[in-house]
Amino acid sequence: MSTTRPYSPGDRGPEPSGASGASESEPSAAGASAGDVTAVPTVSPGGRQVRRLSFDGESGVVPLARDFTRQALYAWGWLPAATADRRAAAEDVLLVVSELVTNACLHAEGPDQLEITCDDKVIHIEVSDRGAGQPAPRTPHRAGRPGGHGMFIVQRLCLDWGVVRVPGVAGKKVWAKLGAPA
Repeated sequence: MSTTRPYSPGDRGPEPSGASGASESEPSAAGASAGDVTAVPTVSPGGRQVRRLSFDGESGVVPLARDFTRQALYAWGWLPAATADRRAAAEDVLLVVSELVTNACLHAEGPDQLEITCDDKVIHIEVSDRGAGQPAPRTPHRAGRPGGHGMFIVQRLCLDWGVVRVPGVAGKKVWAKLGAPA
C-alpha cells in the first residue's frame, strides 16, 4: 500500500552532505563513509547505477537503510517526485527496503549489506545476511493479525523476489525488483 504524501514522515528532502547523500557523479564519494557505515556508489556498464551500504557493527539499521535508499532515490531522480505515481513508486521502494532489512534483523542475525541497483526501468534491492532460514510469506495471510506481513508486502509490491545462496558460504541474499513508474 502506498500513500501520496509529498515526503515520508520525517523526510525533509536530501541531506546536504554525507555518505548517503553522495551522487554517482562525485568521484570523492566512491569510498565515503559515515562512522563505520560505508556507502559505495558506482555506475556499472550499461548505465546501471549501484549503491552499497555495509552494516558492520551498526545499530538502527532499518532507519539507516531507509535514509540510504532515500538518498539514492534523490540521486537517481526518483525524488522529489513530480507525480503521485512517482511518489508512490519511491515509497514502495522504501517500504520494501524496510521489510527486507527488518526480516534480516528478526530472522537472520541482522543484515550484512544492502545493495540497490537502478536502471531506466527497474530497481533491484538486495539484502545479504548470515541466516540459514528461508523467507516466505505466511500462509494463510491474515490481515488482522499483527506481525508477519513483511514478505507478503514484498510479494505484493514487487515484480519479482527471491533468495540466492552460494554453496559452502553461510547466509543468503534476499532480492526484490520493483518497476520504475511510467
